[in-house]
Amino acid sequence: MKSFTSPLDITPSYPLEGLLTEGMTKEDILFIDIETTGLSARNSSLYLVGVVFFKDDTWNYTQWLAENYDEELQLLTAFFEFMHDFKFLIHFNGNRFDLPYLEQKVAQYSMPYDFSAFSGVDIYRRISGYKDILGLPDLKQKTIEEFLGIDRDDPYTGGELISRYHDYVCEGDPAIEAELLQHNADDLRGMLRVVDMLAYPDIFLKPIRVMKVHVNYFHDINRKRGQEVIMKLRFTAPLPKAISFRSLGCYFTGEGIDGSLKVPLYEEELKYFYSNYKDYYYLPAEDTAMHKAIAGFVDKEHRVQATASNCYTRKKSLYLPQWDVLFTPFFKREYKSKDLFFELTDEFKKSRAGFNMYAEHILSSMYQYRDM
Repeated sequence: MKSFTSPLDITPSYPLEGLLTEGMTKEDILFIDIETTGLSARNSSLYLVGVVFFKDDTWNYTQWLAENYDEELQLLTAFFEFMHDFKFLIHFNGNRFDLPYLEQKVAQYSMPYDFSAFSGVDIYRRISGYKDILGLPDLKQKTIEEFLGIDRDDPYTGGELISRYHDYVCEGDPAIEAELLQHNADDLRGMLRVVDMLAYPDIFLKPIRVMKVHVNYFHDINRKRGQEVIMKLRFTAPLPKAISFRSLGCYFTGEGIDGSLKVPLYEEELKYFYSNYKDYYYLPAEDTAMHKAIAGFVDKEHRVQATASNCYTRKKSLYLPQWDVLFTPFFKREYKSKDLFFELTDEFKKSRAGFNMYAEHILSSMYQYRDM
């Protein structure tokens, strides 16, 4: 078995410390990637393990290469003994392949190792729900690297290298060895860059700070005047590449640490519906509902028992949309309407916390209803 260690000139822009539990540091993180001769641990061999770790203020990688099939146990032992000093694993689709494969190999050899003491993150799993928003055809690591503008030196896929490893075992050719190591090293370097993709799900999963809010006036294609609220956002992690998308009549753009969210603002008369309609009369002439404690003094011919659909009061004001009842009171255009609104009051205009909550609500709703 051979081993190789070298420093890397790559530093992730994603704040990895935010993934860790209290007491952990970057020195506790271990990126892992394995190369095998097949997908089934029972019917294939593990021939290369690569890791990335932070030491002496820089990122480094180590690789263990089995020179023949008989060195698999030696390779496994070297990796797990090295891994013992770490607490947090980062990998790409490792929950589906790397970790189960290694666990099956450990079981085959009755080795005293497992991953139970480790926490971690699977980059692939974390970003898997955002492929369409990012405009990606798939979520293969090489596809993401192309999206990020990362160039690779190695021309092979993992599958194509299986026959190359067989040749290496038979011939011991240094050129083939270099190809095997290069592919894994490019996977490791790529992972240290691809981890920056975690900033995209953070947009929808972590707190957003609204830095500034203003109202913009515009004319649509029919020259109808409209209004929109524009919120300037600040993310918890910089986006590695600018993105934008529309959903629910809202528009989001993000670049670096900053973003912008445009939301339609409606100036119209909407209805507030009372839930306890049995306690109200409806006054047809005024087109409004009134509590019986007061409406009891109205002539009977000018009032009727309120129903759920007419137990409302009307108010003309400025309204913002919401897709769940986040802010109350909430207003609707009609009783059966699914569109919900809340009033943009002078008090709300001054609420930084309110706009932070609203921005998070909009982004979550845009993601949830993105195909509608």
